Order: sequence, then C-alpha cells, then structure tokens
Amino acid sequence: MTLAAPPLFSMIVPVLNGAETLGQCLASIRSSSFSDWELIVVDDGSSDNSVEIATTAGVKVLRTAGRCGPGAARNQGAAEARGDWLFFIDADCSPAIDALARAAEILRRKPTIDALFGSYDDAPSARGLVARYKNLQHHHVHQTGNRDATTFWAGCGVIRRSVFQKLGGFDTRRYSRPCIEDIELGYRLTAAGGRIRLAGEVQVKHHKAWTLVGVVRSDLFDRGIPWTLLLLERGRADGDLNLAWQGRSSVVLAILMAAGLGLAPFWPRTLMLTTGAGLVLVWLNLGFYRLLAAKGGLTLLIGGMALHWLYQLNCAIAYVTGRFLFWRRRHQEVPPGGS
Repeated sequence: MTLAAPPLFSMIVPVLNGAETLGQCLASIRSSSFSDWELIVVDDGSSDNSVEIATTAGVKVLRTAGRCGPGAARNQGAAEARGDWLFFIDADCSPAIDALARAAEILRRKPTIDALFGSYDDAPSARGLVARYKNLQHHHVHQTGNRDATTFWAGCGVIRRSVFQKLGGFDTRRYSRPCIEDIELGYRLTAAGGRIRLAGEVQVKHHKAWTLVGVVRSDLFDRGIPWTLLLLERGRADGDLNLAWQGRSSVVLAILMAAGLGLAPFWPRTLMLTTGAGLVLVWLNLGFYRLLAAKGGLTLLIGGMALHWLYQLNCAIAYVTGRFLFWRRRHQEVPPGGS
C-alpha cells in the first residue's frame, strides 16, 4: 500500500466560539481555485457549535485542552500536519478564491523564502464605522509595507513546516491568549537567518465587527504594550509595517496635537501647534485617508481620521507603559547591591 503524497499546504484554522464566521472560512477554502491542500480545524474550547460546523464540513477536527490560546491551537494543528507548508488562516477570515494559488505561485518563484503572509482585502464584511476603519487600516499597512518583512502574521500566513518545527512553533508559555505570538515568531525566524515575504496580493476578507472598546483594548494590551516589551528585549526596532518612520512620526505628531489642544485654554497660540501638527499628520497619511474616502466617502474619512488620531495616542500610551514595565522588570531582576 502506497501512501498519498503530502499536500503542498496544510491549512490550519484555530477557532474559539467562531460559529458565526467559521462556516464562511471553510467554504472559502474549499472553493479555492487551488486544491493541493489538507484542512485542519483546531477547536480551543468553544462553547458554541464551532466543532459541529467543522465536523459537518467534513474536515479534520482537533481539540486543545481548552482555552489554551491560538498559538497553542496552531501548534497542535502543525503537529498533525502533513503538508510541506503550514498555511494559517483565522476562523473569522475568508480567503479570496485565488489566495492559495497566489501563495503557491510566490513560493514557486521565490524558493529561498521561508514564510509569507498576506493582507485583509479592502471590502470588509462588517459595515460599522469602527470595523471598516480598522480593517482598512490593516489592509493599507500590509499593502504599503516592505516586501522583505521581519515579522509574521498568522491571520493569513504561510511557513515551511520544517522551519516551524525547528523554531519550536509559537511561544505558548509567553502568549497564552491572542497577542503578538506571530510577530515574535517572525522575529525569531529572521534572527535565525530566515526570509519572510509580505505578499499583499494574497488576501482574505475579515468578518470581525470591531467595536471602539475592542479596538482600543486590543491595540493597547494585545499589541502595543507587548510589542514594545518585545522590541526593548531585542534591543532594536525594525522599520517594518506599523514601525516604519511614517508610523513613528505620526505618533509624535498626535502627541503634539493633543498637547496643543490641552494647553489652548491657557495659551491660545498653542492651537497653531495643533494645526501644524495636524497638517503634517494628514500629509504623512494621505494614502490611507484617500483609501478611507474612496471606500466610505466623507463619513468614513472624517470618522476614520479621528479614530486614526486616537490610535496614534494609544500607541504613545502603549510605548510609555511598555518602557515602564520593562524598566521595572529589569530593576527587579537586579539584586540589592548588585550592578
């Protein structure tokens, strides 16, 4: 008896209470124009009917010990995978019909890369202002980022199975909940000499209906603070994606705008600072604001610009908090009288 040849891709979908979107995700994978794959769903302790949806779809279903985090779920799926490449897809994402084929073509043309990741498309299914802004921001960052990346994104990310195994997978000890476990994996990969490709043409539709509270909480506690800590531990920050010079400059400008507004009741001339900083901020982010206007007109443009300003201030808070936590951690590690 001969065993079937391993597929090119092992599609791994972690899910936790994703019944509203999992069916769309699986249907999109199965209707892909590319067929050389296997499909594995890893349930992380869902209390809804996510497992039933996956089982009905006829895919392989694994279960974690329960609420172990997406990193652990992906690791478990990778341990059962047969494909040469692990293709991670979030349960609230639906890959475009040609997404897998585009990824396979990139891997064929660029055999020296060890991983690639894609992008949200520019037509998110959630229609609320906050959700449309947040998904379009992600789309814009991944469409304009450096093609040679230093980070990784597991919402739609592909990595050699052998490399993933060598690296030990996602760090589940440190990241036991949705966080920056994929970013950290990307840093480890490039530090080991691996190459990552940002492939903006490999796109998925994101179904998450972001709320304002959810966005602020995620940007602060799940991204900003842990990312700052990781960068400080590494001792350097790569100018990649959100960390490009435009992003860092935008944070400084947002702080200047807030300072000008705060001081205006006492020194009205500081409004000139707010105005000047605001104009430069608009100039730096003109491409993104044009995208907002094209996709949602004046309403999305004005609302999105306000949310983007809030995002920059959130980044500043995350950076200051992260630096303080890093300092406190290092201070506590030094014994009394130590150097």
